[in-house]
Amino acid sequence: QVQLMESGGGLVQAGGSLRLTCAASGFINSITAMGWYRQAPGKQREPVAIISSNGGTNYVDFVKGRFTISRDNAKNTVYLQMNSLTPEDTAVYYCYAIQSLVYWGQGTQVTVSS
Repeated sequence: QVQLMESGGGLVQAGGSLRLTCAASGFINSITAMGWYRQAPGKQREPVAIISSNGGTNYVDFVKGRFTISRDNAKNTVYLQMNSLTPEDTAVYYCYAIQSLVYWGQGTQVTVSS
């Protein structure tokens, strides 16, 4: 199994930045991609960004130009740098890893005040 541990969430004012971290442990061989989803109160979970094992990235439109996903393979860690945050970015952010199954972290709360 793969265990994922997120960190870096918190409270920030609009226009501010946060960096989320997701550390993978356990049976991490053959993870093909990792990424982030988010779920705002009363809304469905939605994708945010994904990074493949070869470094290719993809973003949902509403974060393009503001968020950057990256990975450190030596540390088995994925990052989500979030800039120019708005109150609409308030959500629980979940890290996930794709292997033979999809594994999820426990989530980290991001709150952006206006």
